Amino acid sequence: MDPICVTDSADVFTCNAYLLDGEVTTLVDAGAMAGVEDVVADHVDTVDRVVLTHQHGDHVAELDAVLSAFDADCYAYDDHPHRTHSLDDGDRVEMGDETFEAVYTPGHATDHLSFVGESMLFSGDVVVYNDGAFDDGSFGRTDRPGQSRERLIESLETLLDRLPDSVTAMYAGHGDPFHADGESVRTVIERALERAERREPKYPE
Repeated sequence: MDPICVTDSADVFTCNAYLLDGEVTTLVDAGAMAGVEDVVADHVDTVDRVVLTHQHGDHVAELDAVLSAFDADCYAYDDHPHRTHSLDDGDRVEMGDETFEAVYTPGHATDHLSFVGESMLFSGDVVVYNDGAFDDGSFGRTDRPGQSRERLIESLETLLDRLPDSVTAMYAGHGDPFHADGESVRTVIERALERAERREPKYPE
């Protein structure tokens, strides 16, 4: 089953929150759309865990509501009042029917994790397929306090090093999902890296 974006109908700024049904029903991020727990309940009866890419507000604003509705575990890199399991670089976590490796990818956020499986990548905000700045390979903004373009560049390089050739889909925190068709997930990340390495403002004044 392909991941379902349960925040697809949002009329507020939110991340893409993805539901993976399967052996371990998992929500990747909770988003900021009020009522997201009801959308999740339209698809599944239970959620085993919520796994966070990072704790920016657009990714966790509705976390309390989701955890309350489903009594799910919460996996995260940084501490959180509801975290039940800590994740660090190299840890493995079951999501849906696949095992994913947590890859520490800071730069956009100091607590940022990406999740690399055999067939798919959940990249959070470190790399996205399209946004208001670039199409076909973009990267998370790094112009706010606590963010670092240099660290994000290193994270993209790390992600490329840890990405199996078998990954054919990328689900990012914003923009459209990417499914390999003529070019690979690796090519998209490489394009994002090249753009980040220009070190130009992502959103010029």
